[in-house]
Amino acid sequence: MFWTLTILGGLLVFLGLWQRAIHRRLTEQTIADIRDSRTRGTNKGLTQHPHIDPLQCIGCGSCIAACPESGVIGLVDGIAHVIHASRCVGHSHCEIACPVGALKVGLGDLSTRTDIPVLSDDLETSVPGLFIAGELSGIALIRNAVEDGVKAVEAIARRVSGLSNRFDGMVDVLIVGAGPAGIAASLKAIECNLTYATISQDDAGGSVRKYPRRKLAMTQPMQLPLHGYLKKTQYVKEELVAIWDEVIETHGVKIQTGVGLTTVEHRGHYFVSQTTAGPVESRFVLLALGRRGTPRKLNVPGEESEKVLYQLVDAATYMGQRILVVGGGDSAVETAMALAEQSGNEVVLSYRKSGFFRLKPRNEERIGRYLADGRIKAYFSSGVGRIEADQVNLVIDADSEPQEINLPNDYVFVLAGGEPPYPLLRSCGIRFHGETPHENSASELLKAV
Repeated sequence: MFWTLTILGGLLVFLGLWQRAIHRRLTEQTIADIRDSRTRGTNKGLTQHPHIDPLQCIGCGSCIAACPESGVIGLVDGIAHVIHASRCVGHSHCEIACPVGALKVGLGDLSTRTDIPVLSDDLETSVPGLFIAGELSGIALIRNAVEDGVKAVEAIARRVSGLSNRFDGMVDVLIVGAGPAGIAASLKAIECNLTYATISQDDAGGSVRKYPRRKLAMTQPMQLPLHGYLKKTQYVKEELVAIWDEVIETHGVKIQTGVGLTTVEHRGHYFVSQTTAGPVESRFVLLALGRRGTPRKLNVPGEESEKVLYQLVDAATYMGQRILVVGGGDSAVETAMALAEQSGNEVVLSYRKSGFFRLKPRNEERIGRYLADGRIKAYFSSGVGRIEADQVNLVIDADSEPQEINLPNDYVFVLAGGEPPYPLLRSCGIRFHGETPHENSASELLKAV
């Protein structure tokens, strides 16, 4: 009995020491990841991300297990910490999984966010009657955009029911944008018997329609007005676009594509919006624009060439080509990898920074393999000097001594982000968080009127 108890006691001590060693290694790794995220700048979320109350956290790790992304949260000394906040896409699984309510997913402190407009609970801006839905509110995910579009139109419908003044040709609401938020808003307007006009610079579906073929577009179920519940947990681009096209045709949703918004003028009880197809008068305006805006251009000689593209729709249409991809974000590396998979392509990636900083973990891992085996060649700290018919000039900053190289080239894909429509919003008088009154003169002028 004595020896049995001694062996059991020794085993328990060993297991305890082993567990402490594992815990120590995990803690050291998490601390290293936190330092790495601060160096990369991925510790700060661009949109919604987890906010943890350390006084309530019990260190159970449920949030980590529930998160479908990688490296967003980790444990240090039994307390959850946010590591790579920028990797969060707002699934909120972590918030649901937390048994003590110590975690919330949101935008956090907005006092310094000059890129997030001030919105009411109904998504109304500082300009009465002007609403915002979707990515411009700072919240990502297709499901959230759809919910925003529905919520804003419901608020508009409640107000319309108490109004009587309407001029000939005036609609109840002008919906700007035909992405997830704009489509949902248009469907809800029909459901609420509102008169509406929907305009969009792009085809219905917005940026989702521009995704590469078979790209995973949605990872959560959602409710679509007039259509019902989309039950699947995953939809690729083609499936989601097919649903939207079917709903638009079935319910007769009218969308004017190829039409852009230039200005919105508030005239007391109604709005006059100037568009590229002419003015639109409406009681309310709903801006369902994305944050990406128009593609960011390089502004270099030769960029007007037809071989310069700003999106990849189907990689399989490019084979045996010499291709340059400009950019270092997820869209750029996904495009480069998709093109590298096609027969005979020679793919080069040019990125202005010294390395990748904000990639999703799976993209960072994959692009590392592509670079290691030579399927993609990358030039960091580089930029495009000029684009010619059969070559591209790259300027590489090698230890502050710029070098120029000429690469044989057939196509250039520029995936360097977009120009957000903030100037348009500010010209409408919309106030942003973190702004002092003098920073938004249009808003102050509106108040004065």
